[in-house]
Amino acid sequence: MTNAPVVPADRPAHHRTGGGFRNPPGSPQQRAGPRDFLRFLLWDMRRAKLPPLPDNLVAAQPLDIATLPDNSVAWLGHACFAVRMGGKLILTDPFLSRTAGPVGLGPKRFLAPAIAARDLPRLDAIVVSHNHYDHLDTAALTAYRWRSDTPVLCPLGLAPMFARLGFGTVHERDWWQSWSLGDVRFTVLPAVHFSGRGLFDRNRTLWASVAMTSPERSLWFGGDTAPGAVFDEIGARAGPFDLALVGIGSYEPRAIMAASHATPEEAIGIARQLKARHVVGMHWGSIMLTPEDPFEAPQRFRTAARDQQYGEDNAWILKIGEARGF
Repeated sequence: MTNAPVVPADRPAHHRTGGGFRNPPGSPQQRAGPRDFLRFLLWDMRRAKLPPLPDNLVAAQPLDIATLPDNSVAWLGHACFAVRMGGKLILTDPFLSRTAGPVGLGPKRFLAPAIAARDLPRLDAIVVSHNHYDHLDTAALTAYRWRSDTPVLCPLGLAPMFARLGFGTVHERDWWQSWSLGDVRFTVLPAVHFSGRGLFDRNRTLWASVAMTSPERSLWFGGDTAPGAVFDEIGARAGPFDLALVGIGSYEPRAIMAASHATPEEAIGIARQLKARHVVGMHWGSIMLTPEDPFEAPQRFRTAARDQQYGEDNAWILKIGEARGF
């Protein structure tokens, strides 16, 4: 069953004439040209080397998300979190395979996720922010054993893919539209990014962030995003939040990535715009999608929290497999 939203007759600003979507007004624009992208693919990424893995990237104890306490999150790696709030167990952007790409092609993980997809317990909901391979992992979703029983929340245009994967209930929403599951209310919100899984489908489906609220807590999941003025609006209309999950990796070269991924410093700025009490840095430490040192982001993130007077103790870096209450 696909639970489709009602799209207003007056086309929202992020809906393109003729189909497809665009970023919110005031978002950074893509300034890179073909030469920048060729250099990135043929030079920057070919020269990028994975440095030795630091100690303490992975939690010492195995993670059991089935027993995750209420009002807590656990990081499975990259942008995949288990969240328990309002008594519901929710999984975000379940990239749990070895490769981020089609038929085994593409960047490969250097650090395994905390849980294999086949070992996931029965979830109350899966939240997916957009269709990039490192966020919408069809192999992992196919390996999940309770597809017919677990509802999915996703942005516009993705319901057919989930139906093909065998999910029985899909709630497809536009920005600022909501869905409720028991005491948890989910609101699909803007993000500054793009979509596409092939050469000919760029921006044909929507990308999003998601707010989750219960009577006790509020959480914002960023998916993938660059900074933008829209986060002031989200903070005013949907905030404040007890916790924000914000990407801090995959930010170089800036000529290309400034329009789609935040730096660690910009991530702190987003948390401030959202009026988030605490922020977790995610989207680092699992896979090299861009050529920067994949382990420099956490220190820059904490330093930025101090320098921007957000509070270094409020900027959390989790180990893969670590759970924390919020």
